[in-house]
Amino acid sequence: MRRLILIPAIAALALPAPAHASDSGWATASDVGRDALVITALGLPAVKGDWQGDKQAAFSIGAAFAVTAALKETIHEERPDGSDNKSFPSGHTSASFAAAATLEKRYGWEIGLPAHAVAAFVGVARVEANKHFVHDVIAGAAIGEASGWLLTRRKNDKVQWLPWGDAHGGGVTVAMRF
Repeated sequence: MRRLILIPAIAALALPAPAHASDSGWATASDVGRDALVITALGLPAVKGDWQGDKQAAFSIGAAFAVTAALKETIHEERPDGSDNKSFPSGHTSASFAAAATLEKRYGWEIGLPAHAVAAFVGVARVEANKHFVHDVIAGAAIGEASGWLLTRRKNDKVQWLPWGDAHGGGVTVAMRF
């Protein structure tokens, strides 16, 4: 099962060699990385017969998409390449981080760590493709991560933790069921 997760991650990271990558190569790499994460986030629960996890992944990715689309329509920031005014926030990055956060929260760090590595690669690739500024990618990552963590429950929910923060600090809340 771990091979199922690692194959899209390795494929996405191996696509363009940074020294030879053009803007379109980076854009293609970001498309492949995002698609691999979304397919894995929706496909892994289906393969495991975890229909609740599949539903949570769909809601998480859908919520990230909805928030991102609303912000793109509200904030008209021009892309670095000048192609349109829908740069903020990065939709590729928000979908990728929503998928990665869902996978990590539902199935653990063994799947979440490579998924987050691919999501980070997608963010870098969007900047390298000249489609987004760094702040677009950071905002997309925050939207996706929040969506994944807030809308996904652990498969084994006897121990749950939730990171939090406010204007005065942050921390982690831990809840245990016996």
